[in-house]
Amino acid sequence: MALAGKSKLVSTLTGIVLAAVFGVVHGHGDVQPQAVDTEGLEALGEEYAEENPYRLAGGEQYDLAVKIGASGYNQNCARCHGLEAISGGIAPDLRMLEDGMFGDEWWLERVRKGYSQNGAYKMPPFETLLSQEAIWAIRSYVETRPK
Repeated sequence: MALAGKSKLVSTLTGIVLAAVFGVVHGHGDVQPQAVDTEGLEALGEEYAEENPYRLAGGEQYDLAVKIGASGYNQNCARCHGLEAISGGIAPDLRMLEDGMFGDEWWLERVRKGYSQNGAYKMPPFETLLSQEAIWAIRSYVETRPK
């Protein structure tokens, strides 16, 4: 094969590989964080609770929080943390968070402030987008997922 033919073949193959890689990397599309509709949940005020108030309340409020949290999780978290909170390895498996107040404290800090490493965000901060009600609703959903 002539040099020009090999060059054209290499260029074509490179283009195919790059298109395939680009398609995999951007397979989810340009996903933007979404606000969560928390209608029906008890308003929590401006001061953040230290422990999941919906879990503590139990009953219908907790059940509603889990339902709303499932939707909020799918809109904002599943892309990195996996469908149904089952991580595929890109980000931590949230089902493995500690239960109770210690896990709630870690959750609240991480969701509100995000996480950066070497100056790059590994997880964006959500406190300006998600209300306290939405943050705790998503936590309620995650903690109901089997480990």
